Amino acid sequence: MLGQVLVNGSMAFDIIMRYAGKFKDHILPDRLDAINLSFLTESALKERGGCAGNIAYAMALLGESPRIMATVGGDFEKYRAYLDNLGVDTSCIATHEDELTATCTICADATNNQLTFVCVGAMSRGRELDLRDCATKDTKLAIVSPEDPIGMSKHCEEARQANIPFIYDPSFQVIAFSGEQLLKDVQKAKALIVNDYEFSLFLEKTHLTQNEITDIVEFVIVTRGSEGSTIYKANCEPMQIKAAKVEKVVDPTGAGDAFRGGLLYGLLHDMPLNVCAQIGSICGSYAVECIGTQNYKFTAEEFKNRYKLTFNEEL
Repeated sequence: MLGQVLVNGSMAFDIIMRYAGKFKDHILPDRLDAINLSFLTESALKERGGCAGNIAYAMALLGESPRIMATVGGDFEKYRAYLDNLGVDTSCIATHEDELTATCTICADATNNQLTFVCVGAMSRGRELDLRDCATKDTKLAIVSPEDPIGMSKHCEEARQANIPFIYDPSFQVIAFSGEQLLKDVQKAKALIVNDYEFSLFLEKTHLTQNEITDIVEFVIVTRGSEGSTIYKANCEPMQIKAAKVEKVVDPTGAGDAFRGGLLYGLLHDMPLNVCAQIGSICGSYAVECIGTQNYKFTAEEFKNRYKLTFNEEL
């Protein structure tokens, strides 16, 4: 059904580059106050991206029709048609003809460390949307993922007011918020999802302990790249979810968003929490095997086979 999951977040074009060396080899610890670096890259590709687009793409491959809530520029027409063709609901993507769609420039090095620069463009207009207007009577779940920081905080409050269960996904925008704002935004969220570095920063900024944050949300998921992910719940032992084996990591960009798409699919279908995260793990494994965040594909049979191979159980 259209709109059962509302995906709020950025829509962007990604310029993806690869650096053959290691960033750390060129960073002088005693000169951090005067960094002036230039990296020659092997290639540059322009791809469809954005957190909301990437999450919705993963869900569409799994057979769902999520509704995206985002703001874009006048250059978005072909991207919209592409999403429509996948079955994604784009009716809540607002176009501002006088703006450009956000552009994200991402460069990964030989060890898959990344440097990312974002030109916000029309994404800055995200605060003008109202999550309650985009939700329908069929909306069961929402995710507030990175976009305009003011808009993110506003949409968390709108989800609370509408009594829509939502996942708070501040991701790289953790650095944009004060501890007070992070603590306010996560209130009454169904879950918090971040990577391991962002989780440390979240706890440091909010002055919360791991146990205290699990008293606020139903569960916390911390993604750890090739080491899988960890699920934390109050009064429970942490659950370790391993990463799926891949033939070759080509580009790690977008793996976290693919994980979120798989997670949302599982939650929508009321699957056990560990299974939800395992589905996310499989989605992420396909994403890292391709350059670009929306170029991977799989059939249902391929997906189930990789799931069984990884977790030794049927999906």
